[in-house]
Amino acid sequence: MEERADLAPDAGLARLEASIGWNFHDRARLEQALMHRSYCAEHSDVDSNERLEFLGDAVLGLAVTDLAYAWFPDLPEGELAKLRASVVNADVLAELAIETQLGPVLALGKGEESSGGREKPSILADAFEAVLGAVYLDGGWFAAYELVRRLFEARIRENAQGPGIHDFKTRLQELAAQRFEAVPRYSVYAEGPDHSKHFFATVSLRGEILGHGEGRSKKQAEQSAARAAWTRIHDDLAAGERADDAQPFERESAMPVERDGVDA
Repeated sequence: MEERADLAPDAGLARLEASIGWNFHDRARLEQALMHRSYCAEHSDVDSNERLEFLGDAVLGLAVTDLAYAWFPDLPEGELAKLRASVVNADVLAELAIETQLGPVLALGKGEESSGGREKPSILADAFEAVLGAVYLDGGWFAAYELVRRLFEARIRENAQGPGIHDFKTRLQELAAQRFEAVPRYSVYAEGPDHSKHFFATVSLRGEILGHGEGRSKKQAEQSAARAAWTRIHDDLAAGERADDAQPFERESAMPVERDGVDA
């Protein structure tokens, strides 16, 4: 591929390789994985990353399925499907793209660049799958499988815990509706430069802030805040139930005891 001044410098590609844990034998594969169709519309001599995205999507689905099947032998088919869907989705892929610093090295057209394309979750998610497809072509199944295991293991294991394998925003929403007939409200703000923003979130219920969170993306910060709020409410409810269970014994011990017709 002909070198262009408007493409990512070698240092940026090297940082991405370090982040994903794979050094390409043929770096042209990585460069193509970063070619958004908007860039290709302005440069007719290069191909977009869409075919690699298609390949990476298939590789990712199989790798996550295999890992979940091996790690959780007692999960039935329906729960395995939910677990896979909880990590193989655009939100998670966009988060991983941010964590691996993929956005800064994307090749975008001028219009997409000016409209903040480097931070668009859909573009980031598609590019992440394209990079995975490029790793598969460059290093084979084992290289791609190990990349997925390394980057997804914590999320897979975490999402396998808890009832229904829901994310904490969903769990908080369900708990709030069931116990309080209320809807959680989120407030999010970001700090830092455009290429490296850090997000902070709070979640409130009926005007009271119950959780704080932060992360590399808006969704990640909201999930962190939701988890804090869900844990707080869950612990408070459990403590209240323990207190209610103890009250009958306390009342009984406080009652007068009659012995031989005489109050004690």
